[in-house]
Amino acid sequence: MGISLKIFIVNDDGSLKRLPLMRFERLQQGDPEEHLSEYAGKRIRYALVAVETENRKPIDINLIQYSYLSIDSKGRIDASEEERGARLALEMLPPMSSEENQQKIIYAQHRFAKKQYDDQFTWEPSPEIEAAIVKEVFWKTKK
Repeated sequence: MGISLKIFIVNDDGSLKRLPLMRFERLQQGDPEEHLSEYAGKRIRYALVAVETENRKPIDINLIQYSYLSIDSKGRIDASEEERGARLALEMLPPMSSEENQQKIIYAQHRFAKKQYDDQFTWEPSPEIEAAIVKEVFWKTKK
């Protein structure tokens, strides 16, 4: 058994476009040769799907993460927006403090950061989009 990652761009009309994982990684690493010119200047929805495989065939979906990706005018990932998301993700970590202080003070900053992160960097799929993603993951094994 193994785990495979699949990336799907979700277009405004709900259609899916598969984005190979290696291409996604090159985009994230800022490879100057890699770009998504058709999405230049847009904020796009994507789904990252962790698929459990056996003999290289999908048998189960372990996780689907629904996120936004900001694309700059050159078709590359907007690094400043990615950095802002990473900062918020770090702020979501609960504070590390002694038990004595925890009894006196209620820390909520990490909860506010999570809400802000969820509002700005994640999205909820419709049942139709979710079903389309599941269908795409398993379509070769159903034939």
